[in-house]
Order: sequence, then C-alpha cells, then structure tokens
Amino acid sequence: MLDIVRFENPRILWLLLLLVPMVAYYVYRTLQGRAAIQVSTVSGLLKLRHTYRYWLRHAPFVLRLLVVALVIFAMARPQSSEESQNVNAEGIDIVMALDISGSMLARDFSPDRLTAAQDIGSKFIIARPTDRIGLVVFAGEAFTQSPITTDHVSLVNLMNQIKSGMIADGTAIGNGLATAVNRLKESDAPSKVIILLTDGVNNSGQIDPLTAAQIAADYGIRVYTIGVGSEGVAPTPTINEWGGISFVQAKVEIDEDILRQIADKTGGRYFRATDNTKLAEIYAEIDQLEKTKVEVENFVKYSEVYHFWLLLAVGLLMLEMLSRYLFLRQIP
Repeated sequence: MLDIVRFENPRILWLLLLLVPMVAYYVYRTLQGRAAIQVSTVSGLLKLRHTYRYWLRHAPFVLRLLVVALVIFAMARPQSSEESQNVNAEGIDIVMALDISGSMLARDFSPDRLTAAQDIGSKFIIARPTDRIGLVVFAGEAFTQSPITTDHVSLVNLMNQIKSGMIADGTAIGNGLATAVNRLKESDAPSKVIILLTDGVNNSGQIDPLTAAQIAADYGIRVYTIGVGSEGVAPTPTINEWGGISFVQAKVEIDEDILRQIADKTGGRYFRATDNTKLAEIYAEIDQLEKTKVEVENFVKYSEVYHFWLLLAVGLLMLEMLSRYLFLRQIP
C-alpha cells in the first residue's frame, strides 16, 4: 500500500457520504423487486442448492461502490512524501603536535606517557569525523607524520606507529610548533587549531617556541598546549652502563611558563595532565571548546499518487461490467 501522508483536497472526501443513499436504494430495490417469470409453485425449486451465481449476485453492486469510492479518493488527491536532509558541516582543521622524546616513556602514566597520549589522542580523532586532522611529531627535530586528512582510520594507524627513538632525542618545542603551523598556514577552514603535547623543556631545534607562536597567531591559528607529567618525580628510562634500559626516579620538568605564553599568544589555553584520566578530560574539554558547526536542513517533497487509485477504479469497473454481463447474466 502506498504511504499516504496527506490529501491536497480533503473536503472532497465528504462525497463518500453518497455511498449511504446508494446502498439504501439498492437494498430497497432488492426488497421490492418482482419476479420476471411467473410459475405456479416454487416448492421444487426450494430444494435446489444455491450455485455461486446466487452468492455473487450482489458482487457487481459492491464493485460499483468501490469504484465510486476510489474515484472520490483520487479526486481528493492523495500524496506521499519523501524526506531528505542536507547536512552542511563547517569542519575544523586540527594538527596534533606530539612530543616523542625519550622522557615520554616515563611510567607515571599507564603504561607510559607516549602510549597514553597515542590512545587518548586516537579516541579524540575518531570522535571528530567531519574535521581534517594532521599529525606532527617532534623530539630533537620535527617532521610531519600525516598531513591534514579526513581519512581518520589511516591517521589512527599512523598514530599507533609512532615510537620514541624515531628521530634524534631532545625537545624541540619551537620546531614542532612551526612544523604544525606550516601544515595549517594554507588552510581556508573557519577554525584552525594546534594541540601541542610535551613533557619537557625546549632544549633543541632552531626555532624559538615564542617565535613559532607568533607565526601561528599571525595565521589565525589557535594553539592548545598540554604539559604531561606527574608532580615531583617519575620513573624514567635511561641507558645503563651495560647498554640496557633501566628506570630511575627523575624530576618532572615541564616549561609551563613557555606553554602558557604560547597558548595566550594564540588565543588558546594551557592544560596540565598528571595521569591518564586527567589527559582524557583535557581532550574532552578541547573537544567541547572546538565544536564543529553542523547545519541540518530538512526537505519534504510531496508526490501525487492519485493515479494508482484511478487505475484501480478502472480495473474494478471493468471487472464489474464483466461480472454483470458475462458471468452473472440476467434474463431481461
């Protein structure tokens, strides 16, 4: 059955009341009808079994009623609807700049700072399907792990492939920020954001962090900085005298002053994460601060479906005529 949601001319349906006098007249005529052939007695005929013609003698009238009802129904112009949506999303271009220096293997996060940053950062990426996101990593120098892209599955895979030791050790915050700015400077997105995560003090690279922050501000890029590391000391990997890795309690040193200045200069914010839970909360807060603008427009298109009912009425009319003049022929 067609999905009818409305009638263009609903008042026409009042004509269905005409079916009432039609039925009344038919009943009256049937009750007042007289035999066409007179016989002396019908006692012998009463014992005869009724054939299908007897039971179907009212079928033509019922079919004619249906034809009239369907024509009235079609005149009321039933319509079906088709709904569609246009979703206009103004995405945000984001570059995540991640510190992968040796100190990011400290065990004050579970299982360590780098793995925690990868896992929580991946969830942040997946939760923003309409945004273009890129990935920059830095230690003693910086490079682009992925340009901004909407292929978030590949981006998460690239995130998971990051390992400490991929590049020379150190903490080049300025280089990492400048590389991220370079990925966004040509962007025409309504909002451009860098999330810079580090656990140390700038001690490498050729670019001063505040200089890179000024360049970001000039391009209208907002920078959120995150310092990761517990308060006090943390078990940090180091190379022992046998060339193996051992963990020592090292003091946690984060240049929070520089990170705050970077954020302030670009209109962003500085956050401090001391454990996995806090880091997840920080990403959730950034997610709320940088909401993608999504506009949904609903459209409803109405289609005429009276053709179906007219065709059905014509079919029933033909069936009524066939039954009346062929199958249920009456003697004049």
